Amino acid sequence: MFDREKIKAGVKLILEGIGEDVNREGLIETPDRVARMYEEIFSGMDEDAKVHLAKRFTAQNNEMIVEKDITFYSTCEHHLMPFYGKAHVAYIPDGQVVGISKLARTVEVYAKRPQIQEQLTAQIADAIDAELHPVGVMVMIEAEHTCMTMRGVKKPGSKTVTYVSRGAFLEDSNLQDKFFRLVRE
Repeated sequence: MFDREKIKAGVKLILEGIGEDVNREGLIETPDRVARMYEEIFSGMDEDAKVHLAKRFTAQNNEMIVEKDITFYSTCEHHLMPFYGKAHVAYIPDGQVVGISKLARTVEVYAKRPQIQEQLTAQIADAIDAELHPVGVMVMIEAEHTCMTMRGVKKPGSKTVTYVSRGAFLEDSNLQDKFFRLVRE
């Protein structure tokens, strides 16, 4: 699926389009470097979160599991510029849990795609909901978007916050409040 040669050709066209000499010393290898970088930062295109959420363990009497401050880096699909921040993921298991690293891996699968934050938040929640069938799931993302901080309105330090609730979290505002308190501690 990933076509390194197309990306190299595209980068060369961009450099020519901004008036650069693609044959100057500093730029000769740039198309290949960018293609390799894109292969890394868009590696989630070929991944399925199901793989990470498949290994489960039996656990009884869990009220809420929260994995907070999961650092992620993604790319805005509108400008192909980075956005980055922290994801906070909570779920109430229904007898089955996953290893905590699997929540971070699920965030990574969806973050490593051209993306918008609103969709990223929902995709993480929906994957956990579909695979684990928890009593409830909630995901909150706080991110800085370089498409807003470096260009356009140029407001560095501003953050966008999105959250999605499923199941019991959607129905019970006390659960949501508890989640928000835990994330802020």
